[in-house]
Amino acid sequence: MKILIIEDEYNLADAIASMLKSKKYSVEIKTDGLTGLNEALTDIYDLIILDVMLPHKNGFEILKELKEENIKSKILMLTAKNTIDDKMIGFNSGADDYLTKPFHMEELIARVNVQLRKNKNISNDIMELGDITLNIKSMELSNKNENHKVKIIGKEFHLLELLMNNANQIMEKEQLFIKIWGYDSECDINTLEAYISFIRKKLKLVKSNIKLKAIRNMGYILEVEDEKTKE
Repeated sequence: MKILIIEDEYNLADAIASMLKSKKYSVEIKTDGLTGLNEALTDIYDLIILDVMLPHKNGFEILKELKEENIKSKILMLTAKNTIDDKMIGFNSGADDYLTKPFHMEELIARVNVQLRKNKNISNDIMELGDITLNIKSMELSNKNENHKVKIIGKEFHLLELLMNNANQIMEKEQLFIKIWGYDSECDINTLEAYISFIRKKLKLVKSNIKLKAIRNMGYILEVEDEKTKE
């Protein structure tokens, strides 16, 4: 999953990024309001850690514009201010959570995890979809109905996680590529297609009935059979 940090204290942003990367998150840092807003508007991030006091454009202004543009990223706001007024402004503007400085890094990580797992099909580090489960800790894909299990790591893991979180929805090729490899990757779209093939093979290995289909000129869809349609 991809996280954007918009924080003008670079040492703090770098410390947060290092901790998040150790938890297998993909992280980008922007240190001013304008570049942070422009990056956030790409809508490729699952969560944005947003400071309130920023040069050029403050966090509340950024939050307002993101909501007006219907950006779906979760928003965790950071500020040195600890007044109820600031918190209410943030929540009323659409922030998902609020953390005041100074804070313990462990609390930040816990809040990040809560936001990224909220409304997702994740319980106790296990993602479930159709007849498969994906173990977040051991990075193993298995079939709930069969005794089949396979290791799935790195970009392959993150791509399957993203597809599972957007099951039965068409995901554009470019959107998938940017979310997993980023803008600055030296790879090209052929890399995505190769990893799609890898995931299909893993689904076959665990004998899943879930299909990863290509939609011509659009992208891919992880299609889950509706139990009600089975005979």
